Amino acid sequence: MPFLGQDWRSPGWRWIKTEDGWKRCEPCGSELEEENNRLNDISHAVILDNDEEIYNADCEFTTKKRKKDHFRSNAKSQYFYGEKWIYVHKESTKERHGYCTLGEAFNRLDFSSAIQDIRRFNYVVKLLQLIAKSQLTSLSGAAQKNYFNILDKIVQKVLEDQYNPRLIKDLLQDLSSTLCVLIRGVGKSVLVGNINIWISRLETILLWQQQLSNLQMTKVNNGLTLSDLPLHMLNNILYRFSDGWDIITLGQVTPTLYMLSEDRQLWKKLCQYHFAEKQFCRHLILSEKGHIDWKLMYFALQKCYPIKEQYGDTLHFCRHCSILFWKDYHLALLLKDTGHPCTANDPNSCFMPVSPQHFIDLFKF
Repeated sequence: MPFLGQDWRSPGWRWIKTEDGWKRCEPCGSELEEENNRLNDISHAVILDNDEEIYNADCEFTTKKRKKDHFRSNAKSQYFYGEKWIYVHKESTKERHGYCTLGEAFNRLDFSSAIQDIRRFNYVVKLLQLIAKSQLTSLSGAAQKNYFNILDKIVQKVLEDQYNPRLIKDLLQDLSSTLCVLIRGVGKSVLVGNINIWISRLETILLWQQQLSNLQMTKVNNGLTLSDLPLHMLNNILYRFSDGWDIITLGQVTPTLYMLSEDRQLWKKLCQYHFAEKQFCRHLILSEKGHIDWKLMYFALQKCYPIKEQYGDTLHFCRHCSILFWKDYHLALLLKDTGHPCTANDPNSCFMPVSPQHFIDLFKF
């Protein structure tokens, strides 16, 4: 990233970090002046869906501050590790100084490659959503930049592959709500970087939301469709879903699927999978005929209790080595590779899957 040094003798030099160290570059005076003049005429405003203006920040920063923002926002992204495992140390020892933070783990673990794996995609999105809700300010500046780089790759993948756009819409909604609150507290230094950078990021989020709302699913005319399958197969597909919204969405495809999606037994099984019987008694909802309305029960219980989360693959934690890692199942089968250099006699007995919330809890001190 570029570095601007400044003292009382001159406006400072522009420095670029390379593999051989910091090198001085010639200043781009004319480009800075044009950019500065352009920024001086901009007034950022963020508008919510209800047309309520929540923030209006005039760009009244000094020339010195604007020059720094210009270089920082246009700098190339920092190189991040693509490691399959990291050691989670929570305190300083003679061998290790410091401790592993959430931002460090987020930077070093290979999340960019994980989103390309359909088994890990939902896991990474859920983790980003939890970070957006409560942990965004705990990330370092480098980790925040990495966060938005990964988010950009996720959005582009959804726009290209049309895979699970509803999940990404929820993530962007939570992130935009959090940023709206944090931007108000800019005077409290709750965000790393200049306010203009964060307003620009918020505008990018709003653009992504618009692109996803305008996303048109590609129709495939070749081969079999859901309508060609027999009823018992369609019913089995619905019983495989663990999310009520997925059932409702699929029920909107054809009248037959709508009829199957309204089955009381289907929603009863879904409630029994996610919730305990004691919780049913506290939120009983009866229909006009006096029967339990399991569909309404599911959404009522969902507001009060957490539902079970299902992921094709997750991060794993080794209790013996205190190592957090991605488990490569192909190598595990072929080479008996556990995914990290474990020293236990029976490594598999030490592994435990790590949910997105557990990942965050690992770095709470």
